Amino acid sequence: MSSKKNSPSKAKGPQKGGSSSSNNKNLLWIIAGIAIIVFIVVSAIVLSGQNKSQASSQVASLPMEISVSEAATKRDQGAFILDVRQPEEWNEYHIPGSTLIPLGDLPNRLNEVPKDKEVVVVCRSGNRSQEGRNILLNNGFSSVTSMSGGLKAWAAEGFETVSGP
Repeated sequence: MSSKKNSPSKAKGPQKGGSSSSNNKNLLWIIAGIAIIVFIVVSAIVLSGQNKSQASSQVASLPMEISVSEAATKRDQGAFILDVRQPEEWNEYHIPGSTLIPLGDLPNRLNEVPKDKEVVVVCRSGNRSQEGRNILLNNGFSSVTSMSGGLKAWAAEGFETVSGP
């Protein structure tokens, strides 16, 4: 005699395994979608940062120090000439079109120096101009250089100077 055991019917109701598998697939698609979105956003941020650093490296291409003749060329091309000497030195003689901001005042007068132009810092012999250049570079100015030899060298090479306030 054969005995039949009552076994649950496979056709009754939804099976847990099938719906769990479907939910797992959906979850995997959601995770993959999020990962793709995160990848795109991170890539856009990285590329944007590279474009900014390429642009600022183009602006920051000035050497730390340039010659008198290079400074004269930059001035003729529209560079901002910043004289960091004292007013009495300025009155004696200075480069036409230059701006006087004594070195000691420079940290408090940074807003008077344009960030959208090349800046050539000058002084009497070239020492204070290096300090002025470094102050500007340390405060976010990227297109700054100093003139070697200072106004002594400028005058000695025959470049024009003017006197008075």
